[in-house]
Amino acid sequence: MTQTRAPGKLVERASRAVFVVFFLNGFNFASWAARLPAIRDGLGFDPAQMGLLLLVGAVGSLVALPLSGMVIERLGARRTVLAFAILNAGGLVVASVGVALDQVPVVGLGLVLFGVGTGVWDASMNVEGAVVEQHLGRTVMPRYHAGFSFGTVAAAGVAAVAAGLHVPVVVHIPIAVVLSVVGVAFAVRAFLPAADEPELRHATDAPEKGARGALAAWLEPRTLLIGLVVLAAALTEGSANDWVSLAVVDGFDVPHAIGAFAFAVFVTAMTAMRWFGTTLLDRYGRVAILRLCAGLSLVGLLVFALAGPLWLAIVGVVAWGAGAALGFPVGMSAAADDPIRAAARVSVVSTIGYSAFLAGPPLLGLLAQHVGYRHALLVIVVPVVLGLLVVNAAAPLKNRG
Repeated sequence: MTQTRAPGKLVERASRAVFVVFFLNGFNFASWAARLPAIRDGLGFDPAQMGLLLLVGAVGSLVALPLSGMVIERLGARRTVLAFAILNAGGLVVASVGVALDQVPVVGLGLVLFGVGTGVWDASMNVEGAVVEQHLGRTVMPRYHAGFSFGTVAAAGVAAVAAGLHVPVVVHIPIAVVLSVVGVAFAVRAFLPAADEPELRHATDAPEKGARGALAAWLEPRTLLIGLVVLAAALTEGSANDWVSLAVVDGFDVPHAIGAFAFAVFVTAMTAMRWFGTTLLDRYGRVAILRLCAGLSLVGLLVFALAGPLWLAIVGVVAWGAGAALGFPVGMSAAADDPIRAAARVSVVSTIGYSAFLAGPPLLGLLAQHVGYRHALLVIVVPVVLGLLVVNAAAPLKNRG
């Protein structure tokens, strides 16, 4: 099915709005994550208890993501983003109040609401981003995901100031996320009307909607193979987020500051590749660049895990970060190639990717107890190779006239 292009100014305005929504999604996530030391102290938790608490939020996202396609089909991307951004922020407000009251069940409830809001907000903003990308006729999805990274950096900076001034979590986080929701409310007004796709809901060639349509997407070989590509990228990124700093500190016996530096190198490499990789994608195509990224991930992981000197391991981190950058956003674009089926397919791919992103790193932690952090990361080589073998699934679908 061919798609009518919206006017250029309208599309560019929508593109900026999508970037803002990605930024604010990252801002909310990091507003909570950056205050975890204060939250831990407020609840008096040990590391194991903190791990279980964070898992509660992850469960909320994983339960909601498979249902997100049906929600987007019914509400459209614009209303879904706003509704679940409000739920995301509301969950963080409840969790913050729970910390202040030292009521763990309240914190847990807030994190479940936060997880549900995060999962559906994420899927719907990716659907909108894919629609805008199709109207633009050029690759922009990686830059939206870079916007998420910029949002996390901004929130970390605000959190650092708040912590330095001893601002309580129950004051800092509610103010931050309420302002974020106001920003989302303004941004979604610029979303493309086509993202709601009312005409597609009544199209004669439209697939089944609702639960049957969602189940059908889980049975599509191409969608599942794209999910495998995203799974590999999510594991590669998630393992670095959780373990690269510890792997450097323990593996090379260096101060914590060097571990933090290694993590900063990874995030910088990944964000830069997302920002500048759009040119490579437009010039050489998805498949070739995803192969390049898989190769960089393999080289980076092997060098980091097996290198002798620290400087060489840091070089490996650069390759690792660049290699992890594009699999997730390009997978979202590939899942949304057909606008009629975009919501259900993005829901499937998001569920697979976030399952790996959230569940994989803790399992690596268990392995690291036996072989060390650096060598445990070698396990990620296996899914990266599998993703490399099926990367052709991400090739663009041709428009059906």
